[in-house]
Amino acid sequence: MQRKAVRRQVLPGIAMLTALMAGVTGLTGCTSGNGVGADTDSKAGASSPAPAPAGKYRSLPAPCRAADGKRLKAMLPAADSLTDAQRTQLYAGTADTSYDGDRHVGCRWTAQTPEETRLLSVGFERVVSYDRTTMSDDDKARQVYVRRLTDAHLPFPGPTSPATNPAPGTSPAPGTSPGPGTGPAPSAPPAAGAPSTGQSPAPGGSPSAPPPELGSRVLEGLGTEAFIEDKLSPAGASAAQARTVRIVFRTSNVIVTVEYSVQPSLPGTVPASPETQDKARQLAQALVERFND
Repeated sequence: MQRKAVRRQVLPGIAMLTALMAGVTGLTGCTSGNGVGADTDSKAGASSPAPAPAGKYRSLPAPCRAADGKRLKAMLPAADSLTDAQRTQLYAGTADTSYDGDRHVGCRWTAQTPEETRLLSVGFERVVSYDRTTMSDDDKARQVYVRRLTDAHLPFPGPTSPATNPAPGTSPAPGTSPGPGTGPAPSAPPAAGAPSTGQSPAPGGSPSAPPPELGSRVLEGLGTEAFIEDKLSPAGASAAQARTVRIVFRTSNVIVTVEYSVQPSLPGTVPASPETQDKARQLAQALVERFND
């Protein structure tokens, strides 16, 4: 009789505990139904914005093999006194020191003759955006290009009149002055007994007209965007003026720089602007086509 009484007291206690557990479960369900649980699930499943696309180019070409031999020989005439081995070494170029060949590489060439010294350099820079959630590689490369354009004191490309920004390969219209950054570089006064531009006098004894100064300007039709700088070194009584032409262009996320310099040996001789620019631009165009292949 005593055991049965104990069992009757335990069973009601278990039943009460079960009921309490069911009530707690019901309250938890109601809490989820109030929207709090749904909001937590929504945040956990939300996706972050897709990163900007990577640049088109993931590597850079070998700069010392970027220009073909025929073009190099036209830009860098070798002295007749050079041996075959010396000519081979001249046109092989000298690579710039680089600690990251996938980001920045370059090459330089030097050719000396009794008449002049010519220097050529080619540089490639692959631009990478370290935060592509806010900026693509191409946009970052354009920032780098615009900074170089600004350093060259050239205007941003836009609608301009022919008088202020002559088309590539042409000189400003007669009677007009070129715009900022596009004017002709200063010329040296002629030395005694020497023509001021290195040109031989025309038949009849009158000197020929000097070639036009094309000047520095923004270029069209070269890569994504491009500009050219044309500078003459200061004139001196015993030293000839050197002309240096530098072309910078962007193709996607790569910035390419071509620099070509001609230093005559004869004082008073000034390298022609059209010829120097034309050689540099032909090489730049060949590099654009190389990247497009």
